[in-house]
Amino acid sequence: MNTTRTTTVTCPNCGRGNRIPVAAAGRPKCGHCERPLPWVVDSGDDDFAEVAERASLPVVVDLWATWCGPCRMVSPALEQVARDLAGRIKLVKVDVDKNPRLSGRFEVQAVPTLLVLDRGEQVARQAGAAPAHALRTWVEQALAGREAQAGG
Repeated sequence: MNTTRTTTVTCPNCGRGNRIPVAAAGRPKCGHCERPLPWVVDSGDDDFAEVAERASLPVVVDLWATWCGPCRMVSPALEQVARDLAGRIKLVKVDVDKNPRLSGRFEVQAVPTLLVLDRGEQVARQAGAAPAHALRTWVEQALAGREAQAGG
């Protein structure tokens, strides 16, 4: 049984709602204005490989918990980074309390823990909350390092 989960994203350019798959190749674009859409999805133990590790874009992983105040503060900042870098990254949110295998695998000692994955390989990691501009700089530095390693 193949059920493709989708999420709804509002285009920051034209304001239209778009249904996009949580896992797919390529980059989501607005069906109305064709601009890149921010790709923000939830994932967990059962679908992380498909949603995050096999993604065609670099993935920012937000390992968070519902009871965590800094997590609630960093979430809108990460969503702003996803809007700013639409078409360049995918933001995947993982609730560590509901997904103990991923929490253990990534050795989460504090939340939020943020990762940048490229084709499933961790290229950057940081713990704690930060404002949107600092998070964007961190992500862009991770992407630049990844592009330099890939030769371009």
